[in-house]
Amino acid sequence: MIRSKKLSKFKGIEHAFFNRLGGKSTGIFKSLNCGPGSSDNKRKILKNLETVSNKINAESKKIILLNQVHSNKFYYIDKNSKLNNKFMGDALITDKRNLPIAVLTADCAPILIHDNDRGMIAAIHAGWKGTYKGIVEKVIKFMIKKGCSSKNITAAIGPCISINNYEVKEDFIKKFIKKDIKNIIFFKKTKNKNYFSLNKYIHFQLRSLNIKKIDIMNKDTFNSKNNFFSARRSISRNENDYGRNISIIMIN
Repeated sequence: MIRSKKLSKFKGIEHAFFNRLGGKSTGIFKSLNCGPGSSDNKRKILKNLETVSNKINAESKKIILLNQVHSNKFYYIDKNSKLNNKFMGDALITDKRNLPIAVLTADCAPILIHDNDRGMIAAIHAGWKGTYKGIVEKVIKFMIKKGCSSKNITAAIGPCISINNYEVKEDFIKKFIKKDIKNIIFFKKTKNKNYFSLNKYIHFQLRSLNIKKIDIMNKDTFNSKNNFFSARRSISRNENDYGRNISIIMIN
């Protein structure tokens, strides 16, 4: 479990980026697999989610999750919202107290956001597709529309696959450069292989939105020593599935 130093300054919220340690799952899902979409035992996943709730001192044992689809779609949960785990999109925003919202990742970047003055939080699942489609920009602009301010927003970019292990093809690079020639700075070439920095791309987008308080958790999910689930690592090992890391935030 990792916490952002910048988010930890605020006493009005709880948050954490969890790795794979401390749960009930076994085998390739060992042990804190929080992904209902995996083929893991559902009762063990529920036990793992309960463990996460307890770790952040949530009164509500129900963590609000998404059916993540690598999109730019988000949901705003207010006092009138019906709560369920059938939201189909890639970000959640709320100003409700004692409502834990979370995203699941296995190499993509989780982003936790807080506006201390407005009392609003967001959790974003940011893979390359969602980031490319503008999920970060849409969430920030909506929060500002709802009374947040860029100067009061703190964003923490959680553990994700690093540039050292995120190999991409030439057409991937062309897609990004076609969108903006400046995007070339997020790629590097090593031994005729191309690599992409997801967290730096997200950081750039946040800075472009005038967000200055940004924390980056520099933990590579692909590196097994860091004890995170990783889709790419599982594929490289010919495993037929993989667990999901959970990143969570809640207003006290």
